[in-house]
Amino acid sequence: MAEITQEIKPPKMQKTRQRKDPKISVNAVQLPSFSIGNNSVSFTFSQYVTVKNPNRAAFSHYDSTIQLLYSGSQVGFMFIPAGKIEAGRTQYMAVTFAVQSFPFAAPNEASAATMTIPTPTTTTGPIGLVGGFGGSNNGYRVGPTMEIESRMEMAGRVRVLHFFTHHVDAKSGCRVTISVSDGSVLGFHC
Repeated sequence: MAEITQEIKPPKMQKTRQRKDPKISVNAVQLPSFSIGNNSVSFTFSQYVTVKNPNRAAFSHYDSTIQLLYSGSQVGFMFIPAGKIEAGRTQYMAVTFAVQSFPFAAPNEASAATMTIPTPTTTTGPIGLVGGFGGSNNGYRVGPTMEIESRMEMAGRVRVLHFFTHHVDAKSGCRVTISVSDGSVLGFHC
């Protein structure tokens, strides 16, 4: 008699999709109000962002933060309340807060930060090459500038199949160049 053998394979388990960190994109930065005097500056800061959840499950984020730094020191801070971004969705957020008066440029940086150019200068090179200043707005604006840094962090979790929980983080850091003469945003790089 012939012997029949059959190999029994276990059923294939469907592989769960790997979790992905959400993506933060900064769409715009504005300073609706700006005041400078007596070597100090104060303003209202607005940042408009989109947070995209690429996962197949909802992203529940905890209380998050946005920080504003000038010369490495924190000058502004705001909490972003906890929330949820559904699977595959994009959430639009606007953050606006007042930044209290702080000293404009440390003594060793004062000469570089408040330097002026006596005659208008036009450039065809990349932004940031006019006399050591930040953005030049295609050569149309020249004058003293200041640079601030914005840092946004969102931490939370993605729960897959109501059983597996994965920790995810989203971070964004932007350098914003501001014209000291009128407080206009000359550019930002994230």
